[in-house]
Amino acid sequence: MESPHIPVLLDEVLESFEGVPEGYFVDCTLGYAGHSAEVLSRYAHLRHIGIDRDEEALAFSKRRLAPFAERSKLYKGTFATVLPTLEEAPITALLADFGVSSLQLDKKERGFAFDAQTLDMRMDASAPFSAYEVVNTYPKEKLEYIFDAYGEVRSYRRLAAAIVDARAKGPIESAKQLSEIIATVMPKGGKIHPSTLPFQAIRIEVNNELGEIEGLLDAIEARHFEGEVVSLITFHSLEDRLVKRRYKKWSTGCICDPQAMRCTCGGDHALGKPLSRKPVTASKEELKRNPRSRSAKLRSFRFKKGS
Repeated sequence: MESPHIPVLLDEVLESFEGVPEGYFVDCTLGYAGHSAEVLSRYAHLRHIGIDRDEEALAFSKRRLAPFAERSKLYKGTFATVLPTLEEAPITALLADFGVSSLQLDKKERGFAFDAQTLDMRMDASAPFSAYEVVNTYPKEKLEYIFDAYGEVRSYRRLAAAIVDARAKGPIESAKQLSEIIATVMPKGGKIHPSTLPFQAIRIEVNNELGEIEGLLDAIEARHFEGEVVSLITFHSLEDRLVKRRYKKWSTGCICDPQAMRCTCGGDHALGKPLSRKPVTASKEELKRNPRSRSAKLRSFRFKKGS
């Protein structure tokens, strides 16, 4: 059964789990099971847990993973909420791919695409809060904040003002209409579509994406297992910064005050170490097959024994 979503950095993800001990592989962002199917196929000693908030993705993945049904269990919900509740143990491999799936992007009714006739952007279609509420109800100051903090939009003040002015004449009903407003403030001319960063900011707000990543990292830190490998794929600097910062904390041996004259803690507090100094990115061959992999970064961390 072919997936409608091309899993990014697949070979690199599979390689990161080489040598993990017997236990559970948790795919925190199951999507359409592209990564999960390959991990289950390659590593017969691993059982599987898949987590996703998208009902459509879960239904597809259940069918796709039917050959592995005895080794696989699926849960609906956000990974930051579900992971701390799992009773299955030990977890020896964990993956999260923080990108939006191709199917979500391409399905016009999901409201992620720049020319969509809806204004939605919910990863969980049953959630009550969507992009429509952000665009049509947020005060100008709050719109400025999300465009600045989550989209790093240079013209964040002008863009927020343009949206407020436009909605005063009537609700902004579609992603296409929003894109047209954005174009009046940020005309085309650069390498990326002018709506890319503003849409990213709204999507992050709608789905609490950065809060979810922090929650996932907290859950991993609170309950990790000997030899567990955590592989996280990010797609923009805000996500990557959170992961990089947490891996640095986990790999720091000395926890003494930086102002201390000498180490008195013993310097043996590192929980493990990253598998590579720099993030792993897509090969030239993958970039040709899947241009959406161009911004993907994989960072992997292995917890040591007794951590």
